[in-house]
Amino acid sequence: MWSKTLKLLAVSIVLVIGNVNAQNKALVNTGKSTYAKLSSVDMGNVTWTNGFWADRFKVCRDTMIPNLWRIYTDPKISHAYRNFEIAAGLDTGSHEGPPFHDGDFYKLFEAVASMYASTHDPNLDALMDKTIAVIAKAQRADGYIHTPTIIEERKNTGKEKAFNDRLNFETYNLGHLMTAACVHYRATGKTTLLKVAVKATDYLYNFYKTASPELARNAICPSHYMGVVEMYRTTRDPKYLELAKNLINIRGLMENGTDDNQDRIPFRQQTQAMGHAVRANYLFAGAADVYAETGDTTLMHTLNLMWNDVVNRKMYITGGCGSLYDGVSPDGTSYNPNDVQKVHQAYGRDYQLPNFTAHNETCANIGNVLWNWRMLQITGKAQYADVMELALYNSVLSGISLSGRDFLYTNPLSYSDDQPFSQRWSKDRVGYIKLSNCCPPNVVRTISEISDYAYSVSDKGIWFNLYGGNVLSTKLKDGSSIKLTQITNYPWDGKISINVDQAPGKATSMFFRIPGWSKNAVLTINGKAVTTILSLGDYAEINREWKTGDKIELNLPMPVTMMEANPLVEETRNQVAVKRGPVVYCLESADLAKGQRVFNIALSSKNELKPEMIKIDNSNIMSLTGKADVRDEASWKNQLYKEIATPKQNAVDIRLIPYYAWGNRGHVDMETWIPLDR
Repeated sequence: MWSKTLKLLAVSIVLVIGNVNAQNKALVNTGKSTYAKLSSVDMGNVTWTNGFWADRFKVCRDTMIPNLWRIYTDPKISHAYRNFEIAAGLDTGSHEGPPFHDGDFYKLFEAVASMYASTHDPNLDALMDKTIAVIAKAQRADGYIHTPTIIEERKNTGKEKAFNDRLNFETYNLGHLMTAACVHYRATGKTTLLKVAVKATDYLYNFYKTASPELARNAICPSHYMGVVEMYRTTRDPKYLELAKNLINIRGLMENGTDDNQDRIPFRQQTQAMGHAVRANYLFAGAADVYAETGDTTLMHTLNLMWNDVVNRKMYITGGCGSLYDGVSPDGTSYNPNDVQKVHQAYGRDYQLPNFTAHNETCANIGNVLWNWRMLQITGKAQYADVMELALYNSVLSGISLSGRDFLYTNPLSYSDDQPFSQRWSKDRVGYIKLSNCCPPNVVRTISEISDYAYSVSDKGIWFNLYGGNVLSTKLKDGSSIKLTQITNYPWDGKISINVDQAPGKATSMFFRIPGWSKNAVLTINGKAVTTILSLGDYAEINREWKTGDKIELNLPMPVTMMEANPLVEETRNQVAVKRGPVVYCLESADLAKGQRVFNIALSSKNELKPEMIKIDNSNIMSLTGKADVRDEASWKNQLYKEIATPKQNAVDIRLIPYYAWGNRGHVDMETWIPLDR
């Protein structure tokens, strides 16, 4: 019987792989998604040429990926790859590391595959081939793959069995395997890892056919929602879409669900974002994927509620998510633990956004990008691109050093050595986060894939989502070719020049995103201003028969702006955050004169900060310089309150740097929200 089952499984894999559509090579492939307005261009269609993202991409190619691969394949530092070798029978020993270590490695593999799509480096191709052989050998014949369990099974200890512990992150790991396999296939055309993922997805499908609601709680940190849908998009196997829908339906059906695991309340009954922020954002992204394939309006209703709640009540000015290290569910009506539960890295209550103790795990912020990217594809609304851009330039990039070698797990908006307690996670970037290294490969794969977010296509034409110096060479929905060269120093300068190097040959629309922060934008074509209204936070559509040699110029003025928070955000009352374009700024002690303290600095509402380019760790950084007021510098030691003192007006020179670049010049005090002297 077992032999017959395996033969049927093998036949199923051949049939599924045979149905793969080799023409769709987008990172998140909504090309055939009935309910998605936009789809991505193919991986490799965008080449960074100069400026901000070209610099970050180069560091990713030359340092981030090689450095992290070295770490993950050195068992003295990380056991991630060695776990696969042991599970495959190629080495001996025990599993080491957290239960989600497999998923960490799959994310890094995905970064390599994405980099290959852009560079076609044969060394990366050979590296992936060698690695896939080990992963495939570690997989059980029935499709199950989770190295902690398989290693124990090889040792015949009887301690482990599949899905025995809901906190084992098995489905999380499988989700990242699925995503990595789809990306690898689209980048290389090879089905080697995809075959592994098909077997694993089939195993998961069969498991959920018979799993009890309690067993289904193994869906901790649901990356597999996105993974299963992407497998459906790649193979067109209808049972994968069936599985994806079931994954939504089964949440909240078990007794004693938790907000920490996002399963206390059925998804369609949620009215506000709560619980563990990483798991919430992954769930929202996965639900958006399911909507794109099914058009289930009950999903979109909840997604709209969640988005409005997060963006208008629970998101940091940097796009960071998950404010509390250890929070609780929103206040219940009793002391019943099912009403009020402890939650790790929680969304917290409305407007509960502390700065010193902000958690903002890098993975939660990346989850914010993944969610908003899918909402953008579904709707074509620029509000989602605005949030995506905000997070990318601020709370995502802050998770990795400018050198590409060191990482932050949490991303606070303020730090001081005067705090009378030690926080759980380092506020200095470290090379390896031993207990939870999920964020480093996540941020590296995000930077490796950033070009895939820059443009979208629809039946009408091409959409400009993110600006940066690049060359786009792609095909539109009707098969016509288009090639564009974008020249800009964005986000340090709002002047964007676009040359049409190859025109489609018929009337086509171009949609230019006018960011919500940009006032008085100007768009010209061949030197003549367009008559189209350029509305803030919207895409401006220009439809015409483009000619080779046409030149488009978009100017997005970037004045320095001072932002204030809703007064219900207690910790930022009478304080301001400084923004220029999409970039949020902060003040570091490294830029103050000796004897001056970050927390004695105050800004006047009439302050005129000026842009000035500097270098930090070999990266070009646009700083802001000006004068600031200084408050009483007397010690607060053993004092809780004291009488105010009149600040000294324009007493010191200051320099602000982008928030994402903080902590790259040694150990510092830092703040993003600065006291305001009106």
